[in-house]
Amino acid sequence: MPTSPSLLGRPVGANGEETRRRIIDATMRCVAEVGYERATIREIARKADMTSGSLYHYFPNKTELIKATVDEWAELTIPRIAASAQRDANFRDRLVAVFDECDQLMQEYPLIAMFDRAIRVGSARQLAESRETLFSSLREVTLDILRQARREGALSRGTDLESVANSIYLVLQGMTDYAATAEPDEYHATVKALKRLVSGTLFK
Repeated sequence: MPTSPSLLGRPVGANGEETRRRIIDATMRCVAEVGYERATIREIARKADMTSGSLYHYFPNKTELIKATVDEWAELTIPRIAASAQRDANFRDRLVAVFDECDQLMQEYPLIAMFDRAIRVGSARQLAESRETLFSSLREVTLDILRQARREGALSRGTDLESVANSIYLVLQGMTDYAATAEPDEYHATVKALKRLVSGTLFK
């Protein structure tokens, strides 16, 4: 198999850790392309250029393999999103920066959107705990921005930060869902409009 950059930006090679990463890359590709149910161990092993038996040396079953892929995805994306929220002092700019970073991640790793959508249906519901960890991390990033907005008096009295954080997460999830099906130009235009809405420049 050619040694090219992996889908998650990791090198592909022959040692144990690199083989594990190759399996995870193949898992994301397979689930994104054919869905959770049809992504069998045999098919994933084929995409990873190995036998099913060899794959089982690294992961005991499909559920553990998908969980590892979700964890790898979170390790890639969450630090970048969290860092993007620290680049600006203004809370609106910080929130826009989060949207920008999510948009950039979708451009760099387009299979993430399709993978995420696939694991949220059918039997993949058993992976809810792994996705909940990702959800909590994203909510904490947005809550930090919202706490700043409240300190600066930008939120109405009585505003529930948890509810607002949930609504922002829904927007981020919607961006991911849309990225899985929309044409790139349509997706980027939508994200641009969303950023203008958040920054207060959409309406006259």
